[in-house]
Amino acid sequence: MSSVPVLFVTRGSGNSFKPALVAHQLDKPCELRFMDVLAGETRTESFLRINPRGAVPYMVLPDGRGLGESNALAWYLADGSSLMPSDATSRAQAIQWMIFEQTMLEPNISPARFFTAIAPALRSAHEHEFPGWLERGHKGLALLDAHLSNRAFVTDHGYSVADVAVYGYTHLAEEGGFDLQRFPAIQAWMRRVQATPRFVPVGELLNPATRALIAE
Repeated sequence: MSSVPVLFVTRGSGNSFKPALVAHQLDKPCELRFMDVLAGETRTESFLRINPRGAVPYMVLPDGRGLGESNALAWYLADGSSLMPSDATSRAQAIQWMIFEQTMLEPNISPARFFTAIAPALRSAHEHEFPGWLERGHKGLALLDAHLSNRAFVTDHGYSVADVAVYGYTHLAEEGGFDLQRFPAIQAWMRRVQATPRFVPVGELLNPATRALIAE
């Protein structure tokens, strides 16, 4: 059993990026184990014994307990840190926008990006779904842009776990065919997120060739 949390991730995933970035920015020791989703590694018998849902990201704690869902993992890792809002209202705001991300952004940006940038050979079978993904995703981005038009970060707390969660797929939206040029407040916010201490881009942080541990 590992002495640090083991975080199962897949390369290039906005969802895997969220807990990995929180751990990195907070310098929390964490072992990364990369899974090739396209090769079916999350559906193997051995991984299904670890996570019966067959999904990543997934974390196994040193005591053997497992945790799933990207925003829950980010929240767990941020607990007690500067990334966790310090008052009840800001924590509620964080939960509000993390739920928004999972209902308005990720379900539309993620599949559009997947079948455009990651598995384009499979796109033709899903072409009929793109208009809905783009319409709903742009609607969500417009709501986020309006929210960020008069604030630096998502919650009143300042930069927090909620920003990491919302950033996860928002910054990858153009890879799915979404037009971020329409949303200047989002673009400015993304630059502020990227300027935070110990920020690392997804392509560098989730790179199995160079990274096995966070906070070695």
